[in-house]
Amino acid sequence: MKSEDKVGVSEDSPSYGDEKDNVIRDTSSDPEYGTGETVETTKRGLKARHSQMIALGGTIGTGLFVSSGNTLAAGGPLFILMCYCLMSIMVLFIVSGIAECAAYLPVSGGTMSYYGHRNVSNSLGFAMGWLYFYSLGILVPYEITAAGLVIDYWNSPVNIAVWITIFIIVIVGLNTLPVQYYGETEFWFASLKVFMMIGLLILSFILFWGGGPNQNGILGFHNWKDPGATNTYLETGNTGRFVALIKVLVLSAFPFTFAPELLVVTGGEMQSPRRNLPRAAKRYIFRLVFFYIGSVLAIGIIAPFNDARLTDGGVGAKSSAFVVGIADAGISGLGSVINAIIITSAWSSGNSFLYMSSRSLYSLAVAGNAPKIFTKCTKYGVPYMAVAAATLFTPLAYLNCASSGSVVFGWFVNLTNTSGFISWICCCIVYLRFRKATVVQNLPREDIPYRSRVQPYGAWIAMVFFCFLTLINGFDVFWPENFNASSFLTAYVGIPIFLSIYFTHRVLHWSDKWMYPSHEIDLHTGIATVIANEIPEVGPVTWKKKLTGWFT
Repeated sequence: MKSEDKVGVSEDSPSYGDEKDNVIRDTSSDPEYGTGETVETTKRGLKARHSQMIALGGTIGTGLFVSSGNTLAAGGPLFILMCYCLMSIMVLFIVSGIAECAAYLPVSGGTMSYYGHRNVSNSLGFAMGWLYFYSLGILVPYEITAAGLVIDYWNSPVNIAVWITIFIIVIVGLNTLPVQYYGETEFWFASLKVFMMIGLLILSFILFWGGGPNQNGILGFHNWKDPGATNTYLETGNTGRFVALIKVLVLSAFPFTFAPELLVVTGGEMQSPRRNLPRAAKRYIFRLVFFYIGSVLAIGIIAPFNDARLTDGGVGAKSSAFVVGIADAGISGLGSVINAIIITSAWSSGNSFLYMSSRSLYSLAVAGNAPKIFTKCTKYGVPYMAVAAATLFTPLAYLNCASSGSVVFGWFVNLTNTSGFISWICCCIVYLRFRKATVVQNLPREDIPYRSRVQPYGAWIAMVFFCFLTLINGFDVFWPENFNASSFLTAYVGIPIFLSIYFTHRVLHWSDKWMYPSHEIDLHTGIATVIANEIPEVGPVTWKKKLTGWFT
């Protein structure tokens, strides 16, 4: 079978399957896919409220609750606010583009690697799929470790290895259940994070007006004046402020990493995705404005950037800028509450990352880019072999039980930073090829369920921006006092790894096209089945229906 056939030219390709009963019926004679056997596939078990809440808070974890304090210390309140605003705009460009692509053809088990495979080339889909598999897989033990370390806030006598084991068992257990249970768990986990963020923003607003027990008068923007709105980094004066701005820009990306892609992954298993996926994409801006931009504005107001508690190596709530500000205001007892929710946030994010990693491997296997054994699913639609493979990353969390191991583990985590930038660059390429194909093939506008006004310009801007971030990701290692081989390697090793995967596939499939011409990109195979499986909405969309849709 030629690689063009894998992109969807062949009607019997197992990449698309028979979604009417959620079973791939493989009738291909290609030995790569087998001969006529019936293979279970993932199920559309995520309700609209599941997908909406997962999109809203699914990957909000320690990056926003804890690491933002370190970012504040690096550049000050003005720089972190500016960088989060800029990053939110760029991420919104990514979300609007990939949602347009995925809402048109939301296939079961679809990921961005699937759309790269279908709209650009088999090699790009192959490289993206393995990028997601190992990067998301590494983020699972990262979040598990964060949850275990946060427990040290209470000086727990239990060894961290015990807590890590408990978290691994629960996360893996949830991912082996039918997807509706994963969706229900994530709905409540994400809801808890959302309500905590709302509570912290309200509390920060009260502290702004001097509502704390220890405050005398209105706090206002006092911390913007003393110690100041900006900080310096590595250099002094204006040069140091510019370097600090660049450093904050790089650090600001981590809380957003792989969050847009989760929207596409859940789209493959949500009910009526051509209707619900655009809704989730449109509401994404609320997540960015209220939770990301709102949170950094709040911490910049209530916590001074030069407070040693932000960078003293404390764990959990001890390093959270929110807790620093709350403690300074004289409010006691909230630290433990916030810490407990930070644990559930890390737990929830690890749950989402394992889900995404396993689905990426499943999608690779369905497309023929991974061993076919990873397409095996339970009768409830759980790709159990892919989940098992993704679970193999979780023991990396035990590296943190020793100080030398934590250094090694830090290398793995840094690898995922570059992977996030590379992923977003690839997402822009995939969307632009899809958009070009719709224009060249004169696809009617009414056939596309979602189209953003900022596209395709937003995708071009985001692609250039994230190329720039990829190159400057480890810029500070070039200062003589900071340079060492391990720092340089961890900052940039993700680039050669991705390129090696891509070009190895290119060499092995040299006869394949580097990029499918716009008129050859398949926009039609599988679309009739997807449309037929859409559940029509009964009656007009009223405010009451919008409100109850979040809870039913």
